[in-house]
Formats: sequence, structure tokens, C-alpha cells
Amino acid sequence: MTNSVRNTVRLVGAGLRALLVLTVVCGVLYPLAVTGVAQGLFPDKANGSETTDHDGKAVGSELIGQRYDLPLKKGEETPAPDLKWFQPRPANGLGTNTVNTQYTLILSGATNRSGDNAELVTWVEDAKAAVVRDNSTADHKVQPSDVPADAVTSSGSGLDPHISPEYARLQVHRVAARNDLPVDQVENLVDAHTDGRILGFMGEPRVNVLKLNIALKELIEKD
Repeated sequence: MTNSVRNTVRLVGAGLRALLVLTVVCGVLYPLAVTGVAQGLFPDKANGSETTDHDGKAVGSELIGQRYDLPLKKGEETPAPDLKWFQPRPANGLGTNTVNTQYTLILSGATNRSGDNAELVTWVEDAKAAVVRDNSTADHKVQPSDVPADAVTSSGSGLDPHISPEYARLQVHRVAARNDLPVDQVENLVDAHTDGRILGFMGEPRVNVLKLNIALKELIEKD
């Protein structure tokens, strides 16, 4: 065997050994270590911040917004909102999966339209009219000036799980009427699920819609 062949064999052998070692370290030991640390120190976040109902059933993630709609009727392109529940921000980021229709694809992104874009202006005007119409009850009329910005615009990701306390309170009379609950009881529910600014100064007060609706469901079942 010539020196060049021996060198080639030696290099190939060294490369295979390095590949094996790196595969074990980076592909097995490191992922196991990271997973173990994550599960040991913060299992909730490591498992996707799952949110459970009062029966212990996982119903979503507190980090991802979800819609509360009625079943799609024949001839409808988009389902109507189920007005017995608190509604989230408009979810322009939600789309359909045209590749595998067994699942719904979640698309995250902003519209990237400017404030004077005609289509965006139409969207906002239509959304405001719908908010006024849907949340007005026989004894409580919502005025267009009462509608906060987050009720008619999506977030940058389109998947924001929170709404402002103002938007949550705007929905109180409608939710109370639809579920035959006292208004003050639903107001107390919103207050109890309003989170303040992080560390007292970062961000804005917010309400997690999923957690609020879980509490609302429990209240309905107790009533």
C-alpha cells in the first residue's frame, strides 16, 4: 500500500471518528441536556406555554391568539364570530393550508400597508362598524368613538393573544347579554384577568383572551 493510499485511509478514518463523536455529542447528548434543563427549570415554557381549562384539558397556548367563530355555513367564505365569547384582535395572520387540507396553516405577519392605504382604511372602517353593531345591546349602545385601535387592527404578527382592557370592557355588555349573566359579574371577570405593565413600567395593560374565555366558560357552567 502506497503512502498516499495510507494517508487517504487514515484521513477517512479520522473523519468518520470525528463524525461519530460530533453526532453523539451534538445530536444526542446536547439536545438531551438542553431538554432536561428546560423541563426541569421551566417546563411550562418548554412545552409551548399550554393553557388548560378547569378540567385540565389543554385548549391552546397563552402565546398564540385564536378565533372564536360559529361553524362555517354553506355559502360563507369566512365564519361569523361566536358572540357569546370575548373576541380577539382581527387575525389577518390566519390563513388556510392549500398543501395539506387536513390542517389549518398559521401564517404570521403584518399587512405592511401604510396608514393611508385605501384597502386598509376600508378594512378599519368595516371592522369598526362591525364592532359597534355586534357589541351594542338593547340597553347599551356602543359609540364609534368607544372603539379602541386594537379592536379594528391586527398586531404585527397577526397572532396576538391579548387585547386591551378597553376592548375587553367594550365587549362586557354583549357577553353578559348573550350568556344571561349580570354585567357586573362579567366586568369583575375582566378586571380579574387584566395584567398590568411588566415590572410596572414596560408595555401596556393587557387581557389574555384565551384565559378570559376559559374563566367565562367556568362561570357559565356554574351559573
